[in-house]
Amino acid sequence: MSFKTEHRMGVPAPSTVIWEVLSDLDRWPEWNPLYPKIAGTLRIGQKLEVLEAFSDAPPKLIRPTVVDWVPNAQILWTLSEAGGFVRRVRYIEIDQYDDEDTACILSNGEIYDGLVGSRVGKRIRRRLRAGFEAFNTACAERVAKVMAAKAGR
Repeated sequence: MSFKTEHRMGVPAPSTVIWEVLSDLDRWPEWNPLYPKIAGTLRIGQKLEVLEAFSDAPPKLIRPTVVDWVPNAQILWTLSEAGGFVRRVRYIEIDQYDDEDTACILSNGEIYDGLVGSRVGKRIRRRLRAGFEAFNTACAERVAKVMAAKAGR
């Protein structure tokens, strides 16, 4: 059995601008409280090196593998821990709210699977939810700054 938790929020911006912020991994340290350091490339099969920094836990270096990414839509990575007893699937998704692509729903979350994955996920669900909310809030703020800079040109 697996355990899933996520945070979703509306962002008054086109999917292309949200994607511009999310896909620019080199700039994540400028705005991202959950992943203040990241190295690698969004490419299927690519290993990333990510510093995971939940507010109530010591920072932890993880090395997930990108399993999918779709421009203007999603980033998906997986990670195996505890000798494979815990498998994590991390997703960040952008869903257009309207046909004009003027607003989107930003979702990010994680699925915990494996022999003890569900138990681990449930035990830290509050930490996960708070981290995902902080990520979304910071991303939305960054998107607003990018849009303001584009409008000022």
